Amino acid sequence: EEFGGLSEGIDSWHGWVANEELARVGVGGISASLMVHGIGLPPVINWGSQELKEMVAPPVLAGEKHISLGITEPGAGSDVAQLATTAVRDGDHFIVNGSKTFITGGMRANWVSTAVRTGEDGGRGVSMLLIPTDAQGFSRTQLDRKQGWWASDTATLYFDNVRVPVSNLIGEENKGFLVIMTNFNGERMAMAAGMEALARVCLEEAVAWARERKTFGKRLADHQVIRHKIAQMKQKLNATQAYIRMCYETIEAGTPNPGDIAMLKVQASETMEFCAREAMQILGGIGYMRGSRVERIYREVRVNAIGGGSEEIMRDLASRQYGL
Repeated sequence: EEFGGLSEGIDSWHGWVANEELARVGVGGISASLMVHGIGLPPVINWGSQELKEMVAPPVLAGEKHISLGITEPGAGSDVAQLATTAVRDGDHFIVNGSKTFITGGMRANWVSTAVRTGEDGGRGVSMLLIPTDAQGFSRTQLDRKQGWWASDTATLYFDNVRVPVSNLIGEENKGFLVIMTNFNGERMAMAAGMEALARVCLEEAVAWARERKTFGKRLADHQVIRHKIAQMKQKLNATQAYIRMCYETIEAGTPNPGDIAMLKVQASETMEFCAREAMQILGGIGYMRGSRVERIYREVRVNAIGGGSEEIMRDLASRQYGL
C-alpha cells in the first residue's frame, strides 16, 4: 500500500487465483506479459533501497511503466552462477557489458532487474542491479519466431558500457545470488498455478468434445479408452492441485521449501504436457487446427517446462535439498 498497491487481506492464495484465472483463457502469453512485473519487481521491493522502491514501485503498480527480470544469457541459462555480464565499479557507477536473452517483457520494459558479475567466479560474485532501459549503451532486439507465447514480447538485451549508479544495487554487492534464488520461488509457484489451469482447460475441452463427437455409432465418451484418458487427466490434475495447495500453505506459514517448490514445477509441467497431449488425441484433427485452445496450449508446453528452471535442473535442486 505504501507504493500504491494493495496489501490488506491479500496473501499467496490470491496470487494462485489470479494466475489460474489468467491462464484459463488458454493464452499463456497474455498472463506472462501481464504478470512479468511479478518477477521483476519483488527483488526491488524485498531487497532494494527505499529510494529505489519509491522510484520504481509506484509507476509499475499503477501500470504506467514496466519492469522485467534479466537473468538468462546466451551462455548461461539454468546455470545462473556462470553468468558473464559484467558490472565493473567506476567511482559511483558500474560499467555494465554483456547481454541477456529470452527476457519476457524485455521490449517494453523501462527497467530490468539484472543479474551481473561484480566479483569472483561462481555464485559469490553475482549482484543484482536495476538498469534503466533509457541508459546510453543499452539496446534490444525482439525475439518473435517462437513456438508459443505469441502474445508475450520476448527480447535479447545488450549492454555496451552502460553506466548505472551504484545506488541502483538491489541488495548487497556480490550477494545477488540469494536474491535470485529467493525470487525463483515466487516465479515457480506462479508458473505451477498457471500450468495447472492450462491443463484443466485441456481437460474441459476434451470432455466437451467427447460428449458431442460420435464414432462407431456412439459418443466418444462411451468408449472405454477415452474415459480412461479423461480419468488419468483428472487424476494428475487433482494431485497437482493438492501439491500447489501444500506449497502455498508452507509459504503462508513462513516455511517455504525450495525443494518442494522445484518438484511442484516439474509436477505441473508434466501434468500440463500429459493433458495437452491426451486432449489433442481426443479432439483429433480439430485439435490440430489453429483457433483451438488445446492447439495453443500444446505449443506452450515447452516454454513452461524450461522457463523458470528446466525439469532436469528442478529435480537436481530438489535432490540437493535432501543432502544428496
